[in-house]
Amino acid sequence: MKPARHEACLLLGSNIRPEQHLPLAVERLQKRVRILRTSSVWETTAVGSDGPNYLNMALLVESPFDFAALKEQVLRPLEAQLGRVRTKDKNAPRTMDIDILFFDGHAVDALVWRYAFRAVPAAELLPAAISETGEKLKDVAARLAGSAQIRLRRDVAITEIITTGK
Repeated sequence: MKPARHEACLLLGSNIRPEQHLPLAVERLQKRVRILRTSSVWETTAVGSDGPNYLNMALLVESPFDFAALKEQVLRPLEAQLGRVRTKDKNAPRTMDIDILFFDGHAVDALVWRYAFRAVPAAELLPAAISETGEKLKDVAARLAGSAQIRLRRDVAITEIITTGK
């Protein structure tokens, strides 16, 4: 019997040495899941705090883990390995934050439809995903990007890590 395979769209974000932590997170993630595609890296201002700017990117991954196992056995331990400290301030600066936006084709994070830093990277990977109101993710991302401070960061190379294993 073939093991179950699940597809997830993950959002990675960091605002403490993000140029170091994003590539490191991707390198470590590819040891636990199969990375199918990566988005570009995007820079945005911090939401809910006066902290440094964030770098965010999305990954489309395939894994044998169900939603809970992916979150608790892969993502949370990786965040901790990279120095993530959870505090009462959910908007505190962090070395790494990894959220599951879509799982097996379903949006599991309602905030993907509200914030450019979530929608823009995810739309590169799943442009045709549909909101509960029937709007395509690519259209939501374009609308949100127009009213947010978000910029492409071509200087942060992630795909090289995946293709070469560096």
